[in-house]
Amino acid sequence: MALLGSTITSEVGLRLLLSPLGSNVIVRTACCSVGIVLPVYSTFKAIEKKDNSEQQRWLIYWAAYGSFSLVEVFSDNLISWVPMYYHTKFAFLVWLQLPSVDGAKQLYMSHLRPFFLRHQSRIDQFLGVAYREMVKLFSSHREEIQYARAVLLKIMGSADQLLNGGNFQTRPTNAIEGQGATTSDVESDHAHDD
Repeated sequence: MALLGSTITSEVGLRLLLSPLGSNVIVRTACCSVGIVLPVYSTFKAIEKKDNSEQQRWLIYWAAYGSFSLVEVFSDNLISWVPMYYHTKFAFLVWLQLPSVDGAKQLYMSHLRPFFLRHQSRIDQFLGVAYREMVKLFSSHREEIQYARAVLLKIMGSADQLLNGGNFQTRPTNAIEGQGATTSDVESDHAHDD
């Protein structure tokens, strides 16, 4: 009976996935699962087992997937009009991972590796300039970044308290505005702790 149930479930799942009139939400979720979730877990296993051949296999996959994602980002407006695009993307992601065809390695060896070898010095120069500019940007806006970080940490701390069922009280605080706590604030906090 369990075999019959799994067969029906598989058939329904495949029909939903491959239905041309089906919702793109299902196919997009499948693409995310096959393209990201499964490879992340497989990469984790390869790292933990210290299996060099599996690590290399997944590094090559991520190079192929990242390159594909980069092309996809820049051609998104055009791609969104292609009928059954996400079905094709799903098939492509499966092809990249299948050990029998090793699509990621084929793509890497025939296209990515030659491209990067040919343009490596220009890419290194571009990335060096981009990195230096990023360092300048962060250096010149250090105070704003630290302020945003403090606000984000405060929000995350409050959310963590709320999620963990802690005593969540919304009281105005002067820490974000940069004002120190007054003696009455400290005394009030100690009174609440007792």
